[in-house]
Order: sequence, then structure tokens, then C-alpha cells
Amino acid sequence: MKKIIIATQNKGKAKDFEALFGPLGYEILTLHDVAEDMDVEETGSTFEENALLKATALANHLQTIVIADDSGLEIDALDGRPGIYSARYAGEAKSDEANMEKVLKELENVKESDRTARFVCAIAVASPSNEPFTMRGTCEGIIATERKGENGFGYDPIFFVPAENKMMAELTTEQKGAISHRGNALKKLASNLDDLFFKA
Repeated sequence: MKKIIIATQNKGKAKDFEALFGPLGYEILTLHDVAEDMDVEETGSTFEENALLKATALANHLQTIVIADDSGLEIDALDGRPGIYSARYAGEAKSDEANMEKVLKELENVKESDRTARFVCAIAVASPSNEPFTMRGTCEGIIATERKGENGFGYDPIFFVPAENKMMAELTTEQKGAISHRGNALKKLASNLDDLFFKA
């Protein structure tokens, strides 16, 4: 069975990749599985740049194909913030609650029609012998005024998805996978699998 390393320690992300590659006969390994505590500094100014930094550094270090992603929330009324700083928007502690609280406070006096936002996911694929490439997936929504739902993580409880008439945190894993930014990026990755494995 071929193995693919995903540059993450997030089990939720790993499940998303397993759903795509498992049926095709690929085993997904995370940084936990390869015993790598390699911390790549994310110095890029875009999601794509940060994903490429992680994927390329690990692919060269491990001498195998590595897939990395970088994702976050862009809010139009905040000029695209929190953007690439989504995970640490309220501080280095990476608190989902504190991040949501900061966003809600910053949007306190913003009317609903101006609270448009999107989740963004950039996936980078790198190998020791080929040029790395990226693909982007997005999911459009509106930032609500209060939290709702118990599923998901990050900003999901305040992200309303008009197409589903529900908060992201109210969707099942399957529903979220079908419409989410990571789900959409994974669909693009799926259509590039031949490039990925026959060139690598």
C-alpha cells in the first residue's frame, strides 16, 4: 500500500484526507506516525505560501511525497482578517473561544449584509523530485452575531452557511465535507491524483 504523509498533527484533518485516499488504496500518515516533531516556521504572506513552506521542507527532509494545508477565515468587513493569522488571532495560545470573541467584538456594529466572509484552504503537494503545486478551496458564508452548534472546530460556531441555512458547527461531518473549504480543495486534489502519483 502506498503511503502519503500529511504535514499535520490534527486528527480531524487526517480524517478528511483518509476519506479521499483510503478508497484508492493509499495509507495516510501524519507527523505523529513518522515521529517527526519538525516545526516549520510559517513566514509566508498567503495561505499558499505557508502550505508550500511546510510541504517542501518535510518532503526534502523525509524524501517522500508530503501534502500540507493552510487554512483560515477571511472577513470582508475586516479587510480579510484574521486570514493567515486565524489560529492565533487572539494570541499565541490558539484559543477558539478567544478568537471567536475577538471577531464578534470587532463586528459588533456591522450589519448582517456587511458580515460576509469565507473559509479558505490552500493545499500544497511537494516531493523531492518534482515542482510543488497548490490548489485552493473556499466556502462562502456570513459571520453570525452569536455562537450556535456543537460540531466542528475553530470559527465553525459563528460561521453561517446560507446554502445550508445552518451554522458550520450544526452540520454533520459528511455535510461539512461536501461544502467546506477543505472539502472543495480536496476535490481539486482528487482530480490531480494522476499528476501527483505518476510524476512523483
